[in-house]
Amino acid sequence: MIINWRIIKLSLIFIYSFGCIACGQKKNTYTSPAGYDLRHPEKFNMPGGLLEISGITFHKGNPDTLYAEQDEKGRLYRLHLGDKTAKYTHFGKDGDYEDLTISGNEVIVLRSDGTLFSFPFNESAGDHTDHVTEYKKIFPNGEYEGIYSDETDARVYVLCKDCKTAKKNNEVSGYTAGFKQSGYVVNGSFSIDFSGFPDVVKQKKFRFKPSALTRNPRTREWFILSSVNKMLVVADPGFKVKDIFRLDPALFPQPEGIAFDKDLNLYISNEGSGISAGNVLKFKLLK
Repeated sequence: MIINWRIIKLSLIFIYSFGCIACGQKKNTYTSPAGYDLRHPEKFNMPGGLLEISGITFHKGNPDTLYAEQDEKGRLYRLHLGDKTAKYTHFGKDGDYEDLTISGNEVIVLRSDGTLFSFPFNESAGDHTDHVTEYKKIFPNGEYEGIYSDETDARVYVLCKDCKTAKKNNEVSGYTAGFKQSGYVVNGSFSIDFSGFPDVVKQKKFRFKPSALTRNPRTREWFILSSVNKMLVVADPGFKVKDIFRLDPALFPQPEGIAFDKDLNLYISNEGSGISAGNVLKFKLLK
């Protein structure tokens, strides 16, 4: 049998070139919001206790310490990115905790049923707190996964992952709550409507299920994350959707947390699995 090595070589070159073109086309479908490159993060694996990391935040945007919680234990974790271990403050029983925020001198943790747990931030340096207040039945019945607050606004913003109050499949409900003498009370509502993006809405059985939200400190735009849909949505200050970015599952297997630091760097956390650690991806603001 005579082997024509020239033909084999040309065939291999063709296959390799075609494959690279195909790969390139696939990669090009994953775009990034202005100022960030979602394809090239700095990756930090989380300690074992944060395998199921489900929410992240910073205190006044200070990147020196990341605060996080996971969706099974009533613990507020704190660590420097890159640490092999994380310290934690015990604040409650085991439960389905989905997100957290720090507002002034208050830590607020969101449970999936919409219940809020609040305790003083200055107690987050210890191993437990005895001053936890639980606020039940604030929001309509549903499944909640995202909460946000900042120093410029006395309200907390909560996004519903699955609520019957959403009027259409291409719409998501959200609520704002403020603190009064009796506790947190709903003082507003909003919706995120995807009808302006027909290419997204027409996808079979499309329904947006948000997992976290944060706000760009400079532009005041909302950055809304969805683990189920593998999407990052950018909306204006009034929650009108401006753009939608598909997330590469290879980098974002289960994105559940999102935050900015004071230097406008963006962070997205992924829950881990039996074969991979939970992680936090840092995307530096492009100069």
